Amino acid sequence: MTDLQKLTIGKALNLGLRRAMEEDPKVLIMGEDVGKLGGVFRITDGLQKDFGEQRVLDTPLSESGIIGTAVGLAVRGFRPVCEIQFEGFIFPGFDQISSQLAKLHYRTQGKIKMPVVIRVPFGGGIGAVEHHSESPESLFAHIPGLKVVSISNAVDAYWGIQEAIKSDDPILFFEPKRLYHSGALRAEIDVAGTPAPVFSSQVVREGTTATVVAYGPSVKVALDAAAAAADEGKSLEVIDLRTLSPLDLGPVFESVRKTGRLIALSEAPSESSLTSEIAARVQQECFYSLEAPVLRVTGFDTPYPPAKLEEHYLPDLDRVLHAVDRSLAW
Repeated sequence: MTDLQKLTIGKALNLGLRRAMEEDPKVLIMGEDVGKLGGVFRITDGLQKDFGEQRVLDTPLSESGIIGTAVGLAVRGFRPVCEIQFEGFIFPGFDQISSQLAKLHYRTQGKIKMPVVIRVPFGGGIGAVEHHSESPESLFAHIPGLKVVSISNAVDAYWGIQEAIKSDDPILFFEPKRLYHSGALRAEIDVAGTPAPVFSSQVVREGTTATVVAYGPSVKVALDAAAAAADEGKSLEVIDLRTLSPLDLGPVFESVRKTGRLIALSEAPSESSLTSEIAARVQQECFYSLEAPVLRVTGFDTPYPPAKLEEHYLPDLDRVLHAVDRSLAW
């Protein structure tokens, strides 16, 4: 029996959380304003009403307290899902994430599992003040013991949050906040179906001229650039990384061996970033297939700017197409 629904990313996450809570009474949701308000982006809307205050907990404004409590709950057999209200608020909890959450399974030789999901709305494009539009995913991808995921569409949002909750690994689940309620990204999902694996890279548009690899909010930019490039006779292959740690670069290597060119796209600053790692690994594995250096299109190496300047900061279609032209001119 199928149950097809056309959902935005935000609604897909809400229904995915709901299904996980229905299937497992050990699943709890914690965070600032996630209960009565339903979260500042309304991702948890209606869940406290239906599952009660014992399972959807409004917490104090303390990220270290939220994550520290989740670690204790996981030790006792629960599966906490923590919401960080905005990505820039995560740093008071960095010690708990890096020193406890990421290490306990290894430290106890596998005796203690950490099935904790930390949902992180991230990225720019919403006209917010500082600490509300950052891209800190590379910092967490560098920490052994954590899995880092970033979804870009409603299908992966619905199935991915459920797969993350069922995992015994601690997972940071980065969500592109500016795309939460985009009607253009609505997708038809069989919400009664069987989950499909999402912790791997995926070719989302095939092409032969150059490869563009992206994740999170940058995937839409890459797809828009590919559509524009097609009007100029250029065929761009677009790959959505989906999992940022561990990186699944097999599809990227295969694509680069076909196209000979790679553009790595991300909103985050370029220095010591995921795009740096991608460039290094592709050069290492595909050196004799490359027709040009790996090029990167990223945010700038500055703090995130005021809202009036963010359109100049964020990588856009024109910057991606310019990188493609530079690669082809090499």
